[in-house]
Amino acid sequence: ERRRTGPVVRTALAVGHEAVTASGRDATTLTAVFAASGGDGQNCHAICDTLAGDDRQLSPTRFHNSVHNAPAGYWSIAARAQAASNVLCAHDGSFGAGLLESLCQVAVDGVPSLLIAYDADYPEPLHTERPIADAFGVALVFAPLNAGGAPTPGLAHIEAQITDAPATRLASPELEALRVDNPAARVLPLLEAIAAQRPASVVIDYLPETRVRIDVSFPHPGAAQTHHAEPAP
Repeated sequence: ERRRTGPVVRTALAVGHEAVTASGRDATTLTAVFAASGGDGQNCHAICDTLAGDDRQLSPTRFHNSVHNAPAGYWSIAARAQAASNVLCAHDGSFGAGLLESLCQVAVDGVPSLLIAYDADYPEPLHTERPIADAFGVALVFAPLNAGGAPTPGLAHIEAQITDAPATRLASPELEALRVDNPAARVLPLLEAIAAQRPASVVIDYLPETRVRIDVSFPHPGAAQTHHAEPAP
């Protein structure tokens, strides 16, 4: 399978594998949400190049890699994942859409959910229209609180709701440039808050007039805590 995949699929599978391993959960039973603003740009360019030439016969591998849910399919094979998966696209709000979908599964169905968000660069001339500089991927495993609200092992306790407040900007110029450049990197303010191990409220991009506020807390400072979410309607 590794020979048949491109940078987008490899990015998605790499971060997904690391997140599941760190969570200690069973990948075969985790529901999954995949979020990306586009598909495999390198593959799309190769297909367009072929169709523009004299020999218009497409490679079967390139054809099946062209669909938006290709990473989800490869994940199910590589991880032997048998649970349901959703694949979402919401342009620059793709991470926010994936986050809300994953958190809704946790809050409504009461099951852990794996979120994998990723985006990669396009070659020219597609790059001019969609100027993503490089690949970026992130994966998070969310789980509900135990009965009675008791925490389960995890990195942080989070709650999410819709807001019209402006998106949180990062103090680091390099990280802020990355956040703006790649739709999947809109997660960076959340990752920064978790890495700092300090309670915080961050706002990430979603729709043009709507964003997602995430309140991050650590009920027991210095100890790992749970991922929990209560998305607003």
